[in-house]
Amino acid sequence: MALGSSSTNQKVIPQAYQALNQFKYEVAAELGINPEYKTGYWGNITSRECGAVGGHMVRRMIAAAEQELLRQQGMLKTQL
Repeated sequence: MALGSSSTNQKVIPQAYQALNQFKYEVAAELGINPEYKTGYWGNITSRECGAVGGHMVRRMIAAAEQELLRQQGMLKTQL
């Protein structure tokens, strides 16, 4: 482990936890992966399936960030 790093994950924006958790379950449902939502138990889901959920989440977040950058760039062009 790197010097000064911690073994616990710290949230950059703690208020986003609920939204990201809901997003995770939405992506899982789209992929046909059904963990127990009420208990949050993912023990019956394979590592491959969990990785697929995370991968799709990242793809969608990158696409949203790219769209936001394009939107901001478009606004900058109209202001100049």
